[in-house]
Amino acid sequence: MKQDSIQKLNANIEQLLQQENRPLSLVEACVYLNVSKSHLYKLTHKNKLTFFKPGKKIYFLKSDLNNYLLRNKRVGEQELKQKSIDYVTQGSSL
Repeated sequence: MKQDSIQKLNANIEQLLQQENRPLSLVEACVYLNVSKSHLYKLTHKNKLTFFKPGKKIYFLKSDLNNYLLRNKRVGEQELKQKSIDYVTQGSSL
């Protein structure tokens, strides 16, 4: 019985991993980014976001959406202090 539940769990994990790599539709990308369709269309029109258009519909990769979300990193005070210390002590460029 335990073996059966482990196999089901493995099958569920494999299914989730396969879904992770599949392209997202416009609606799915809107939900993922928490933006409206019109905003997402604006981003694609301005080439701010990578997308695929094999026909009339557009698709997105989660990795591209993540890159968009993480594009403007703001460094915290502690990390900035550490970089300053590293620069002064090692003389290397940031």
